[in-house]
Amino acid sequence: MLSPQLIQALVIQIPPLLLAITVHEVAHGYIAMKKGDYTAQMLGRLTLNPVRHIDPVGTVLFPLMLALSGTGFIFGWAKPVPVNSFNFRNPKKDMVYVSLAGPASNLLLALAFAMVLRIMLWFPGDAAIRGSAILTPLVAMIMWGIRISIILGVFNLLPIHPLDGSHILEGLLPPDMSRSYSRLAPYGFIILIVLMITGLLWRIIGPLYAVVFIGIRTIFGF
Repeated sequence: MLSPQLIQALVIQIPPLLLAITVHEVAHGYIAMKKGDYTAQMLGRLTLNPVRHIDPVGTVLFPLMLALSGTGFIFGWAKPVPVNSFNFRNPKKDMVYVSLAGPASNLLLALAFAMVLRIMLWFPGDAAIRGSAILTPLVAMIMWGIRISIILGVFNLLPIHPLDGSHILEGLLPPDMSRSYSRLAPYGFIILIVLMITGLLWRIIGPLYAVVFIGIRTIFGF
């Protein structure tokens, strides 16, 4: 049976998570289209409707497992947008732009959340928000939106297959080194699981997340 605290966590964290992973995938598909690949558009994936991007494991099972584990934080991923690099004019270079689009869109979304929060704190103000049964959870949802967007962006920049960072690195490396690096792809998911289980994953992305979060908080003053 779901506890009231768990239900509250799901209600507050799931909407910004769905938005963050949806924006991430749409950004990939949009830049791919701009570079000449219309696969995502033809499959109806260039939409902010989260239903079109739901992955049974990453969007449903994994966040639910985190919620039930009592970690207090919900995270996940969407069904990857299909990209056919053979349609690009410059496949290696264009794939870097497509891969970079996802994390970049999450960082921009974090800034957008922060701007909305800053406006809310101006009108009607901190005291009014703390005393409001509606505005208080809404502010909490926006704060989680900032956190989730930053974590999703930073996480995907890791140079581990199949994350975006691996495709960015492949595109930047010389051909021989890129081919050697791509041979690690079958082991990428295993590496990620080991990092998650041992806690090393957060030790890697945690400091990067903190730098970005503190920077945004300093800029917008919340």
